Amino acid sequence: MNCRLPELRAKTAKLTASPGVYLMKNQKNEIIYIGKAKNLKNRVTSYFRESADHTPKVASMVDHVYDYDFIVTDSEYEALVLECSLIKQHQPKYNILLKDDKGYSYLCFSDEPYPRLTAEKNKKKPGEYLGPYMSGFITRETARETNRVFRLPTCHKRFPQDFKKTRPCLNFHIKQCMGVCRGNISQESYGEIIAQAKDYIRMGSADSVKRMQAEMECAAKELDFERAAMLRDRIAAVSKAGETQKILDAELEEADVIAMAEHSGTQCISILRYRGRRLFDKETFFFQETVSREELMDSYLTQYYEHHRADIPKNIILEFALPNQEMYEQLFSTFAGCRVRLTVPQRGTLCQFVQLSRNNANEELALRFGRTGKEVQALEELGKALGLSQPPQYIEAYDISNLSSTSMVCGMVVFENGRPLKRAYKRFRMKEHVTQDDYACMKEAITRRLNHYLAQDEEGFSRLPDLILLDGGQGHVNTISPVVAEFGLTIPVFGMVKDQKHRTRAISSAGGEISLSANRSAFHLLTQIQDEVHRFSVAYMHSLHAKSSYQLELTKVRGIGEKKAQKLLLHFKTLGNLQKASPEELAKIAGVNEDTASQLYQTIQEMTAGE
Repeated sequence: MNCRLPELRAKTAKLTASPGVYLMKNQKNEIIYIGKAKNLKNRVTSYFRESADHTPKVASMVDHVYDYDFIVTDSEYEALVLECSLIKQHQPKYNILLKDDKGYSYLCFSDEPYPRLTAEKNKKKPGEYLGPYMSGFITRETARETNRVFRLPTCHKRFPQDFKKTRPCLNFHIKQCMGVCRGNISQESYGEIIAQAKDYIRMGSADSVKRMQAEMECAAKELDFERAAMLRDRIAAVSKAGETQKILDAELEEADVIAMAEHSGTQCISILRYRGRRLFDKETFFFQETVSREELMDSYLTQYYEHHRADIPKNIILEFALPNQEMYEQLFSTFAGCRVRLTVPQRGTLCQFVQLSRNNANEELALRFGRTGKEVQALEELGKALGLSQPPQYIEAYDISNLSSTSMVCGMVVFENGRPLKRAYKRFRMKEHVTQDDYACMKEAITRRLNHYLAQDEEGFSRLPDLILLDGGQGHVNTISPVVAEFGLTIPVFGMVKDQKHRTRAISSAGGEISLSANRSAFHLLTQIQDEVHRFSVAYMHSLHAKSSYQLELTKVRGIGEKKAQKLLLHFKTLGNLQKASPEELAKIAGVNEDTASQLYQTIQEMTAGE
């Protein structure tokens, strides 16, 4: 029985649900098993759950697992390719079924009137060969995928000798074969399909689709709708099979893709190493530094490539530009003995590689701090979009709520590390502004909150936020930013803008609006914060209004109706001014006699005494 199972279960509970590869390690840190998964969390959990019904081989492997590592990929197919590459590299003890891929492998189109595609380990039989390929497993998978996409026959019948001798097999009926045995496909038409299959293997899915798209359009113009429909279905199959070919169809032969993420004062640098146009390995490094990310990356790159001179690729893809980048290119070129280029992609395929590296860094940080990768990524995206020096770990959001001109309240919600911190929520009942004035009410709430911080009179106000978000636009930001500055603080202040349907649209700053549409994780976090602060403030407003409102309190005085109560509130504007008014002033404004004014004065004093 593995005594590490409780720790492994706790670690796996925080694992991402993304596709990827997991690497099981023993106590000596040796890799003993490598597997792929469509959902890393579900797959790895299956090894460590209680009362698991494992085969003897798997049970033996689990007994020797001391820890595990993982690499996140963009798709299950990428995980498959990466798994094969890593097994070839590490030869783990428990991956015996895939460890027999030795030497080079080939794809062979047989020398027949109706050629078949097979994966071969040598060139013994006659035919046209594509390759060689390093991985026999990938070669077999390529043959299988190509046969499926182009519906090529995989049976042992001879063509054309066996035409119409038997009925088509099951593969034809489930659309895994075009049914050559029926004798309805000419050798010329079949040759065109074989040519398309070769293009698909040699050039990848994108060029293959372009060529078949042109053929489909030509067939449609010639009213050959049956051929056009066949090409349409083949294009759909090729597109589906090739939608995640980034590992095989990379723009560069070899490259290191480097990105970083930060959470709770810890930085993680992820490096994805591509060799032979395939993801070869991943390395991650953790730092707890107070320097800028450019300084950290500068130090990291210099030390890393100093110790890896023998394996410096010709291309290093960075998430952001470094000062004096040409100098680093010259230095690394000297290390490598050949030209090394540093690239910071702005768009296109390489940006997807950088994002994948960043995702891996986020997931590593999330695992370390017990968060999710999306939470870490959302804070990082939000910090970058707002131009903050580091991701905001402690966020306060404010929203003013009222019912008509009554029950003016402000709700304050707190998000720590991307999650609601409900014990830190605060509610403000307006004391100075009891009429509808969002700017004045927001100013009063923020002023009171910061005064509490200076006084240190309440634990919930003792920590300053890294970011203040206001439910409103540029006007709210321009009102509150000077208030924060008057206290001698430098807290960033931004507004949360909604569209006409009351949905989150953008962030508002003193200089205009900032769109977050390109940062999906940050946008979802902002929407969650805005919805939460709105819910909290509205709930408080309704609770106050249900109990009593200032206006209803005044109408409890005999002779004071709703119109007179509203007239008093509008005239004195604030509860403080109303409290200071004398009975004579109240009598004059409300138009009541001395006895009523005296009762009104007493009621107001009782109201304000409870505030």
